[in-house]
Amino acid sequence: MAAKDQIFPVVAVQRVGDPRRIWDDLYHRLLAAEWRWLMASILAIYLGLNVVFASLYLLGGDSIENARPGSFVDAFFFSVQTMATIGYGKMVPRTHWANVVVSLEALLGLLGTAMATGLMFAKFARPSARVLFSNVAVIASRDGVPSFVLRLANARGNQIVEASIRISMLRNETTVEGESVRRFHDLELQRSSNPLFAMSWTVVHPITRTSPLHDLDRGCLAAWDPLFVVSLVGMDETSGQTVHARYAYRSPDLRWNERFVDIMSMLPDGRRSIDFTRFHDTQAQSDGAASSPPSAGV
Repeated sequence: MAAKDQIFPVVAVQRVGDPRRIWDDLYHRLLAAEWRWLMASILAIYLGLNVVFASLYLLGGDSIENARPGSFVDAFFFSVQTMATIGYGKMVPRTHWANVVVSLEALLGLLGTAMATGLMFAKFARPSARVLFSNVAVIASRDGVPSFVLRLANARGNQIVEASIRISMLRNETTVEGESVRRFHDLELQRSSNPLFAMSWTVVHPITRTSPLHDLDRGCLAAWDPLFVVSLVGMDETSGQTVHARYAYRSPDLRWNERFVDIMSMLPDGRRSIDFTRFHDTQAQSDGAASSPPSAGV
């Protein structure tokens, strides 16, 4: 299985009456957009502007020297050369109208190149973590204690130093006044930090008396409709920048009385091996399996 980034929307919200417009905070919208949509947007704007300026050149009549009169194709490619400041010298403006349009387009081309360059650099330089989260979480006995367990792996192949993880449960509650609210409950972890996150990490929340999940069965948990939000923060050793990753689980993503299949093994030369093809696999937990949990990894 090829490891890849996982993106999970923690809260899907429909904003009714939101006063913000599409142009508000446009830079942030473009920076957060997927690469394919960003490149498609830049291409559409580029083609659209050249179509507009080609039409302006045609409005001036025979305003481009060595261009076929009335040819939109010639006007379009003259616009491309002008916007990119290429200037091959075959087609040149021949009227005052064309020179005015060329001046405006050259200025717009310079500004557009500067903004697109800054946006592309910021998007490339933005730190990111390629962390693979298990598709499911399990609730089963671990070291004799009922536990909420999930696992994650560093899919980039380098190391994340001083990694810390946090799990919060978001659920509907009713106050004593009868008001319906959504509240976060932090789940205490067996180990919430990792000095060197290089391979896999099995995260365990023991369901003790102080746990928000204590005395809950499958039906009660489904009725709560909880959302388990998992957040990882650490420092990428290659770039020296702080990176973060996030995932979320709902009730249908939980497996009861199961355990993760062990994916860690030792090679003959002493190196450790991790099998991503079985990363998300679980198996029924037997009495013997409870005392032999999967490798926690590092």
